[in-house]
Amino acid sequence: MKKITLLLFLFNVTLLFAQKDISGKVTDASGQGIPGVNISEKGSSTGTTSDFDGKYLIKVQDGATLVFSYLGYKKAERSTANVTEINVTLEEQDGQQLEEVAIVGTRTAPRSNTTSALPIDMLSARDLTSTGQATFDKALQYRIPSFNTVQTPVNDATSLLDPYEIRNLGPSRTLILINGKRKNMSALVYTQTSPGRGETGSDISAIPTDAIERVEILRDGASAQYGSDAIAGVMNVILKKNTGFGSSTLRTGITSEGDGEMYGISLNNGSTIGNKGFINYTVDFSKVNLANRPGILNVVDEVSFWGADPTEVKTFLDKRPDGGNVNGSPETAAAKFLINGGSDLSENTQFYYNAAYVYKKVNSFANYRAPYWRSASSMPYLTSLYGNGTLGSYEGYVPTFIGDLNDYNATIGFKSKMNGWITDVSLTTGGNSQIYTVTNSQNRSYTDTNGNGEQDDFITEPFIYASDPNVYTGQTDFKPGGTSFNHYVGNLDISKVLSDKLSIGFGSEFRTENFEILAGDEASYIGSGADSFQGNRPENSGKFNRYNLGFYFDAAYDVTKDFLVNGTIRYENYSDFGDAIVWKLSSRYKLWEDKLTFRASASTGFRAPSLHQIYTEKSQSTFSGTNIVVTGITSNVSTTARRIGVPKLTPEKSTNYTLGFGFKPAKNFNLTVDYYNIKVSDRIVLGNLINFGATGEQAFFVNAIDSRTEGIDFVAGYRNISLGSGKLALNLSGNYTTVNRTAGTIRNPAGVQNLTGALAGQSVFNSTQNALMFTSRPQFKYIFGGDYEINKFVFSLNNTVFGPTKFNNNDYSSKDTALDIRTNDLRTVFLTKLVTDLGVTYSASEKLTVALNVNNLLNVLPEYKIEANTPAAQALIDNPVNLKRIQQNITFNGRYSQMTYDGYHFSQLGTMFNLSLNYKF
Repeated sequence: MKKITLLLFLFNVTLLFAQKDISGKVTDASGQGIPGVNISEKGSSTGTTSDFDGKYLIKVQDGATLVFSYLGYKKAERSTANVTEINVTLEEQDGQQLEEVAIVGTRTAPRSNTTSALPIDMLSARDLTSTGQATFDKALQYRIPSFNTVQTPVNDATSLLDPYEIRNLGPSRTLILINGKRKNMSALVYTQTSPGRGETGSDISAIPTDAIERVEILRDGASAQYGSDAIAGVMNVILKKNTGFGSSTLRTGITSEGDGEMYGISLNNGSTIGNKGFINYTVDFSKVNLANRPGILNVVDEVSFWGADPTEVKTFLDKRPDGGNVNGSPETAAAKFLINGGSDLSENTQFYYNAAYVYKKVNSFANYRAPYWRSASSMPYLTSLYGNGTLGSYEGYVPTFIGDLNDYNATIGFKSKMNGWITDVSLTTGGNSQIYTVTNSQNRSYTDTNGNGEQDDFITEPFIYASDPNVYTGQTDFKPGGTSFNHYVGNLDISKVLSDKLSIGFGSEFRTENFEILAGDEASYIGSGADSFQGNRPENSGKFNRYNLGFYFDAAYDVTKDFLVNGTIRYENYSDFGDAIVWKLSSRYKLWEDKLTFRASASTGFRAPSLHQIYTEKSQSTFSGTNIVVTGITSNVSTTARRIGVPKLTPEKSTNYTLGFGFKPAKNFNLTVDYYNIKVSDRIVLGNLINFGATGEQAFFVNAIDSRTEGIDFVAGYRNISLGSGKLALNLSGNYTTVNRTAGTIRNPAGVQNLTGALAGQSVFNSTQNALMFTSRPQFKYIFGGDYEINKFVFSLNNTVFGPTKFNNNDYSSKDTALDIRTNDLRTVFLTKLVTDLGVTYSASEKLTVALNVNNLLNVLPEYKIEANTPAAQALIDNPVNLKRIQQNITFNGRYSQMTYDGYHFSQLGTMFNLSLNYKF
């Protein structure tokens, strides 16, 4: 027995010493290094990827075969026998080798990109990091024309994750995948007056950029393949799996105003596990300080706006010219952890896994409560709460909103291939929780009726004081509660290439979802609640659950070598609303030796109402015209909803059509153009506040509208242009939305239609809602840029054209009732702007790379104008005095310097300088 053990030990030692390092460089036909190439040891899970310069290092068994593969190039194999350096030049082709890429858009046995009948964008890790943006979502903003996101000012929980959308269809209608598996939604439903209102999306900013190998974005409806939410498209994030080298990146940045300092450090590394396994891991820590862009207030305007005492206003503004307001980019700290791994269990079976955890803390601010908003003479306790106790010492206060976000996802699965059948079975889980804290605030309804300093009674305003009205015995810090969401997803996918013409795929998905509304502490919700952000009441809180089961069948048939037809049908059953059947048909035809490809698709889709939309019920402060008011959202399943005639939510339904072509006359030039036409029926909106008289003012989710969205996407690239001793690559891409509007009439619930007298004529969907949903994102966005590589330098110049966006504020009239202007009489139009980004990358050595990015090089800021929709409104704004009053209202009397309260179309922070150091080891 001892001899056998000794022999096994010697055998393993022999294997260990039989391994050796192989290094080299992967280039294209022009000699330019290709980053992100997959290099793997054939027959094992050992692998790595090439770095920014195309270089790689991998440890393999002596004599093993290396496989080199990358999107758009033919696969290459090289033997490692008797060599320690292998340099490879990859030959370009129209697609990636089938087994090396999980292209979204079809569920049959994998096909290459250009043989797909659908428009798919591919972004490498280098495409993302070269933007100099701090987070994944902001990097996409400057790489994908149809993708839009922007930070929103003073919007409480919205500051935790900014709403994003593809093709102006909202965050709810883009499905996010991690390595082909569904990522969990956020726990947050956007309830403020901002783009994305009433919707929920995944927190893609939580994904560490350094963990990403590439991103695939399908710009087409895909509900038939993937189920609910994939109406606008699908984003599939492919994680790194390199094991041969690692790198660490140190990032820092600052705005030209000297604020918004950013610090970050990340580590990405990988290792083999035995002879057949690998693990890649990423750790990312970052901190972004507050960047503040308040406006400067005018004493005369403030006196007129608030009807306040001029002396009191002047005294305050002499100390705080900006009114104490804080708006811009919040203070954010984040810690991100991610692993991706796998192992070959046998020649035909692979085990794979990935997991991620993110913690994020965001500090933002409500509007500053100036002392003349509420007089200390009517609330004398304010002089001791936010003053020194003497009359006149009260200088107001600014409530702080703190959000703690936790996000996680994990997948384990097995993939096997037997007799040509590819089977993939997996289990995915994921969740998101958000806990809120409000500090430096008050509850105005608090009184101490017993005079014992204990919280024993709460009432609504008007305020009833304790025996000593000069003393506030309540608390200033509150825990308003929060929300959480998680899901568990089981997938079974089976596919096979039956012949050189036909491939099929079929499978099933089971998903269970859980949503919880967490109650706040009593002081946060009793009476008027915590000033600025009221807590969740216990009766509005709880845990909610549902499950669904889906089946699909997919078939792709090559009618000829040039003509492909692909069809999919899917059935879903939800425990809370029943069945859905959707389908998709797509096709492509290649001409001129595959240099010209025409493609088209038609499909139906659906989006199930989220648990957030069904069960959310809360009170919250919001800005309306010149006032901050407390609003209520009624749960869709509550007795109140039934009493006021609000119907139960039903799924949204969609019909998608696309038509386009791809043109590649030469290996260095490519062009794609795609037209899309998307109709969404029974679209769910979070309606306006409706006054029901004795029932009070209520907002609720309802299937209120149908919508139509049409537009054109185009992408063009020309690379390997010789210029001096370097190479130039040019790119031009764009999205133009030709139609984005309601289709048909607004469907107000019966309870709203039946209101009479002074309550009649209300609607859940007005022009403010219409603008937030359809015109609050750029009508068009174009990206034109170039990369020039010479010696150890890479110079990048990127220009992004943000087209106009339009908003309709809740109430354009000021406190001067002479301005009787309805919301739909005027609109705020943000003008078309060009933002230029400059990047310089220097390879100081084989291991050290330095990158400097100057984003918004020319310090371009958002700019808007007021436009009239009627002759009467035009006559009004032709008067400079009236125009100024209107501008005061939509900027909260000048508190927002570059935008209105509702939003804007790109960052208001101006020029930003970012420096990063990357060290490879």
